[in-house]
Amino acid sequence: MEQKVSIVTGGSRGIGAEICRRLASLGYNVVLCYNNSEESAKAIAESRDNVFIYKIDVSQADQINALIDWTYEKFGRIDLLVNNAGIDMFSPIQDYSNDEIDSLLKTNLYSYIWACRDVSKYMIGQKSGNIINISSVFGQTGASCESIYSVSKAGIDGLTKSLAKELGLSGIRVNSIAPGLIDTDMNARLDEDEKQAFIEDEIPLGRIGTPADVANVVEMLEKCDYITGQIINVSGGWDK
Repeated sequence: MEQKVSIVTGGSRGIGAEICRRLASLGYNVVLCYNNSEESAKAIAESRDNVFIYKIDVSQADQINALIDWTYEKFGRIDLLVNNAGIDMFSPIQDYSNDEIDSLLKTNLYSYIWACRDVSKYMIGQKSGNIINISSVFGQTGASCESIYSVSKAGIDGLTKSLAKELGLSGIRVNSIAPGLIDTDMNARLDEDEKQAFIEDEIPLGRIGTPADVANVVEMLEKCDYITGQIINVSGGWDK
C-alpha cells in the first residue's frame, strides 16, 4: 500500500512532537510544521527519514493554504491532519488588548478552521481522511484568567462536531482530543508544589498527563474508523 501522509501543526515540541514521532514510527510520512523551534524540528527529522519539516506561521491563512497544497503536490495524498498549534495567555479579561485577542484566536482557532477548509477539498476527492483537533478541557469548563484561550478551545469543539456531520458522507472523520494538565512547556509557570497540590485535589488518577498519553489517543483514532464527532478528554479524570 502507498505510504499514508499526515500533517501535524505545532509539531516541534511537547504534544505535537510526540505525535510526530508516533506517526513516523507507524510508517506515516509526517509533515512536521513549526514556527520558532527550528532546532527541535530538525532533530526530530534527522532521527527519521519519513519526517519532513515545514516552517509556517499558522496565524496567516495564506501560509496554511500553501502548506496544504505543498503537501498534496509532494505526496499526492493527505490522510491525516492533526491541528495542534496553539498559544496561551494568562490574564484577566480587562487586561487583554485587541491585538492579543486577535493573535490568540488566529493561532488557536482560525488556523484550525483554515486548515480544515483547505484540506477538505483533497480529502473529499479521495473519499477518505481523518482530522484530529487538539482542544482542551477548558473548552468545556472554562478557566479563570484564560477566557480567550477557553473561547478558542470551545470553538474548536464546535468546529469538530459540525464538520463530522458535514464531511462524514465523504468518508472523512473529525474528532477532538481535549487534554487536561499535560507535562509540557505551556504549563511551565506551575512550580512543583503547585502541580502536586493540583494532582492531589483535582486528578483522580493521581498524576499529570504526558504527551504520550495524547499520542496514544491519536493512534487509537487512526485505527478506529467508526468514531467521529467526539470530544475525547485526556485528563486523568479532571473535568472541573
